[in-house]
Amino acid sequence: MGFSDFIGNAETVRRVREMLARDRFPHGIILSGPEGSGKYLFAQMIAKAMNCQNPPSGPLPDFCGACPSCVEIAGADDFESKFEEAVEAREALRDVDKKDTRIFLQTHPDVLIIPPDPPQLMIKVDQVRHVIANIYKRPRMGRHSVFIFTTSAMMKEAANSLLKVLEEPPGYAILFLLTTNPGEFLPTIRSRCITLQLAPLKTAEIESLLANLKFDWPASTRSLVARLSDGAVGRALAFDLQSYTAARKDALVLLTSALGTEDHSFLFRMTETYRAGAEGKAKTDQLLRVAYGLLQDFLYVKSGMPQSIRNTDISTEITKLAANLDFDWITLATQRLSEVESGMRRNVLRSLSLDSFAAAMDRQPA
Repeated sequence: MGFSDFIGNAETVRRVREMLARDRFPHGIILSGPEGSGKYLFAQMIAKAMNCQNPPSGPLPDFCGACPSCVEIAGADDFESKFEEAVEAREALRDVDKKDTRIFLQTHPDVLIIPPDPPQLMIKVDQVRHVIANIYKRPRMGRHSVFIFTTSAMMKEAANSLLKVLEEPPGYAILFLLTTNPGEFLPTIRSRCITLQLAPLKTAEIESLLANLKFDWPASTRSLVARLSDGAVGRALAFDLQSYTAARKDALVLLTSALGTEDHSFLFRMTETYRAGAEGKAKTDQLLRVAYGLLQDFLYVKSGMPQSIRNTDISTEITKLAANLDFDWITLATQRLSEVESGMRRNVLRSLSLDSFAAAMDRQPA
């Protein structure tokens, strides 16, 4: 157990271990990378190395994974299950208490994890205020207090409050800001942090990994998932191909309807299944991600690079559809999908937004 268990990005891992060795670790770190690239796992590993009670000997710092500190921090390694537990615990509260209760994850007294707070799934100002109230308390069990913000989606007031604590953090406190896009942070926040990038792995590397860990999958499935995971190890290992293909079927209905199909009955039946609530949001988010991926595959075909298509199992269908498109249509469709995403953040009715996407698209002849 140690940093050797982290897959890929060896140079970034080495750089972090060298900073730990010099004991001059920055107080603010923006950890950037694609969804599923291991940002949260890496931040957890660094927290363990900072507070390990029995660190292994070696040229660079590491963690044992077995001491009480490492074990307690590892209690939050499964982010999804811990997050669900915290949300369920809040839902069980009385309404008067629920309103003022924010979501946090903590299995170690010196490591606090700040996830997006439902239902908006954004970091809220009360969460940052809680960090500010605790960051000046000295660590109780380890050498460092670690705060892990798992998303860059923040309320404006929360971002401004975070900026204040980044200006003068105590020497023992470390703040990790995880994101898929550092540009979502305020420039003043970025200027007070260093940015570490977790780059995507090559498709061949992902496929080789799946061959060792998912040997019960058919080779064709491993190859497809390796392409669809965009170089993210975590996404590849947890890939739900059945859910993906269902979303892709809906995305194809959406895009073909936008081409000017006269019969929209299939579209309306499909969009009616995209309801309100957290489950509906997750379903819509996946639909939009898949639709963007299909548009990218159309671009590969139009650019003469069919070998780059990710949805290889339906490459014939993608090629046929792309023959009826031009670059202007694909660009317009991408812009319209972005508008749908914007509408989702404003709580616009999901089925209406998806219907409007198809209606607003003027088919561009190829």
